[in-house]
Amino acid sequence: MRAKSSAAQTQYYYDDASQGESKRKETGKIEKGVKRLLIIAAVIFIAQLIWLFGISPFIPFSNVEIQGFSGLGRAEILLIAGIDENTSYISANAKNIQDKLSANLLVESAVVMKRYPDRLSIFLTPREAVAVSLVSAGSKQVPFYVDRHGVFFKVGTPGSIDAIDLPIISGIENLTLGMRFPSSLLYLTENLRELSINAPHLLSAISEIRIEEKIWEGYDLVIYPVHSSIKVRIENNFNEETLRYMLLMLNVFESESHTAGAAQKPKEIDFRSTMGTYRLKEQS
Repeated sequence: MRAKSSAAQTQYYYDDASQGESKRKETGKIEKGVKRLLIIAAVIFIAQLIWLFGISPFIPFSNVEIQGFSGLGRAEILLIAGIDENTSYISANAKNIQDKLSANLLVESAVVMKRYPDRLSIFLTPREAVAVSLVSAGSKQVPFYVDRHGVFFKVGTPGSIDAIDLPIISGIENLTLGMRFPSSLLYLTENLRELSINAPHLLSAISEIRIEEKIWEGYDLVIYPVHSSIKVRIENNFNEETLRYMLLMLNVFESESHTAGAAQKPKEIDFRSTMGTYRLKEQS
């Protein structure tokens, strides 16, 4: 009986050892498989890093998005910006591109954004004319457009003034493209912009604004209305309130002149003081 029992124990130990060896082999296989997966994952990760940071930034842009305007085409924008088929994320300097585009007279502002790894976005805001000045060129007049910042940014076609629905600014000498208003006159172009948005019906009643430099310092503005032969002289207070009051006074004088006669019609109304003064037209 003891001999049988001893043999059974020996068999048990053999079986247990065999199972343990099998488990160790399986565990070893799993560990090897995990190690292989980790190595493969590490290789893929390193390859992606090399692609993202070592290769793709040097590849030319796959997409250049441009939000421009009709006066400036895509090809011209790319030429001004210095962007060609070889420009990449790493070689493009967004600040320099933005400065180049902003230097163009037709552009009011430019925003340039690089999008990693191979995209570029350009957003342009065009200058908008608030008034026009005329320069004689032979028998015709050439319109120069000025924006709210007082910049003469565009030259029109000679003789095309009939198609322009903008007030005329006169009295500017030696006008050239790219010329800017003096800082003391920027209120005028800024207010013209505000009027074009908030009160275009008032602005349409103005035909011409003549700038006259004072003897000592500053400027006077002489306003020529559309529906009246009476001109109005003001200082640096051209705004919606002044314009409303000016047109109201002109209506009063026009109405009175119909009843009192043309001799009583003023030639000019001066609003530079707190009380408006006027000069009557000289009789022929």
